[in-house]
Amino acid sequence: MTNETYNGWSNWQTWNVALWIQNELELYVVAAMAGSYEEFLEFVPLYEGDLQHHTPDGAKWHDPAIDVLAINQMIEEF
Repeated sequence: MTNETYNGWSNWQTWNVALWIQNELELYVVAAMAGSYEEFLEFVPLYEGDLQHHTPDGAKWHDPAIDVLAINQMIEEF
């Protein structure tokens, strides 16, 4: 049996997005105010440079592999 999770998240993309939202104050505040990942994504185009498209590690904000339900649950706990 193999472990198909990444640091407790469903995959690397979800983990990386969660990591940046939880640890970058500006992203954390925006996510907390937005209340959901879908609403958070509406603010992403307002960032400058590459942050509009992906995390500093390269995970794309709009990647279909992201477990949106898990990210929403995390945001609800803020």
